Amino acid sequence: MTDEAIRVDKWLWYARMFKSRTRASRLCREGRIRVDGRVIRKADHRVMPGNVLTVPTARDIRVVRVLAVGNRRGPPAEARSLYETIPPETAAP
Repeated sequence: MTDEAIRVDKWLWYARMFKSRTRASRLCREGRIRVDGRVIRKADHRVMPGNVLTVPTARDIRVVRVLAVGNRRGPPAEARSLYETIPPETAAP
Protein backbone atom coordinates (compact mmCIF):
# COMPACT_ATOMS: atom_id res chain seq x y z
CA MET A 1 0.00 0.00 0.00
CA THR A 2 1.55 3.24 -1.11
CA ASP A 3 -1.00 5.91 -0.16
CA GLU A 4 -4.03 6.28 2.01
CA ALA A 5 -6.17 7.33 -0.96
CA ILE A 6 -6.26 6.33 -4.63
CA ARG A 7 -8.23 7.26 -7.75
CA VAL A 8 -11.47 5.30 -7.91
CA ASP A 9 -10.89 4.11 -11.49
CA LYS A 10 -7.46 2.80 -10.56
CA TRP A 11 -8.80 1.06 -7.44
CA LEU A 12 -11.61 -0.59 -9.40
CA TRP A 13 -9.03 -1.91 -11.86
CA TYR A 14 -6.67 -3.09 -9.08
CA ALA A 15 -9.60 -4.85 -7.38
CA ARG A 16 -10.46 -6.54 -10.69
CA MET A 17 -13.99 -5.17 -10.77
CA PHE A 18 -13.33 -4.29 -14.44
CA LYS A 19 -10.95 -5.70 -17.03
CA SER A 20 -9.73 -2.25 -18.01
CA ARG A 21 -9.18 1.05 -16.30
CA THR A 22 -10.80 2.70 -19.32
CA ARG A 23 -14.07 0.88 -18.60
CA ALA A 24 -13.94 1.93 -14.94
CA SER A 25 -13.30 5.55 -15.98
CA ARG A 26 -16.21 5.52 -18.41
CA LEU A 27 -18.64 4.24 -15.77
CA CYS A 28 -17.46 7.00 -13.42
CA ARG A 29 -18.08 9.67 -16.08
CA GLU A 30 -21.54 8.20 -16.72
CA GLY A 31 -22.42 8.55 -13.03
CA ARG A 32 -22.83 4.80 -12.51
CA ILE A 33 -20.41 4.48 -9.55
CA ARG A 34 -21.31 5.58 -6.03
CA VAL A 35 -18.95 6.28 -3.17
CA ASP A 36 -20.58 6.31 0.25
CA GLY A 37 -23.96 6.66 -1.45
CA ARG A 38 -22.97 9.70 -3.54
CA VAL A 39 -22.88 9.50 -7.32
CA ILE A 40 -19.47 10.44 -8.66
CA ARG A 41 -18.79 11.67 -12.17
CA LYS A 42 -15.01 11.93 -12.16
CA ALA A 43 -12.57 9.04 -12.36
CA ASP A 44 -10.07 10.98 -10.25
CA HIS A 45 -12.34 10.88 -7.20
CA ARG A 46 -10.22 9.58 -4.31
CA VAL A 47 -11.21 6.51 -2.29
CA MET A 48 -9.66 5.23 0.90
CA PRO A 49 -10.13 2.36 3.30
CA GLY A 50 -13.58 2.48 4.86
CA ASN A 51 -15.36 3.90 1.80
CA VAL A 52 -18.34 1.94 0.50
CA LEU A 53 -18.60 1.62 -3.28
CA THR A 54 -21.67 0.66 -5.28
CA VAL A 55 -20.55 -0.81 -8.59
CA PRO A 56 -22.66 -2.14 -11.48
CA THR A 57 -21.47 -5.41 -12.98
CA ALA A 58 -22.67 -7.39 -15.97
CA ARG A 59 -25.46 -9.12 -14.05
CA ASP A 60 -26.03 -7.26 -10.80
CA ILE A 61 -24.85 -4.48 -8.52
CA ARG A 62 -22.02 -5.05 -6.07
CA VAL A 63 -21.62 -3.15 -2.83
CA VAL A 64 -18.13 -3.36 -1.37
CA ARG A 65 -16.17 -1.74 1.45
CA VAL A 66 -12.61 -0.68 0.60
CA LEU A 67 -10.15 -2.40 2.95
CA ALA A 68 -6.90 -1.32 1.30
CA VAL A 69 -5.80 0.85 -1.61
CA GLY A 70 -3.29 -1.62 -3.03
CA ASN A 71 -0.28 -0.78 -5.15
CA ARG A 72 -0.73 -2.95 -8.25
CA ARG A 73 -3.15 -5.10 -10.22
CA GLY A 74 -2.19 -8.44 -8.80
CA PRO A 75 -3.68 -11.92 -8.98
CA PRO A 76 -7.35 -12.44 -8.07
CA ALA A 77 -6.57 -13.51 -4.49
CA GLU A 78 -4.64 -10.29 -3.92
CA ALA A 79 -7.43 -8.25 -5.53
CA ARG A 80 -10.03 -9.80 -3.19
CA SER A 81 -7.98 -8.66 -0.19
CA LEU A 82 -8.62 -5.03 -1.19
CA TYR A 83 -12.35 -5.17 -0.36
CA GLU A 84 -15.11 -6.97 1.46
CA THR A 85 -18.49 -7.57 -0.12
CA ILE A 86 -21.44 -6.17 1.75
CA PRO A 87 -24.28 -8.66 1.32
CA PRO A 88 -27.64 -7.35 0.10
CA GLU A 89 -30.29 -7.01 2.72
CA THR A 90 -32.66 -9.89 2.69
CA ALA A 91 -36.23 -8.91 2.05
CA ALA A 92 -38.75 -9.71 4.74
CA PRO A 93 -41.31 -12.37 3.73
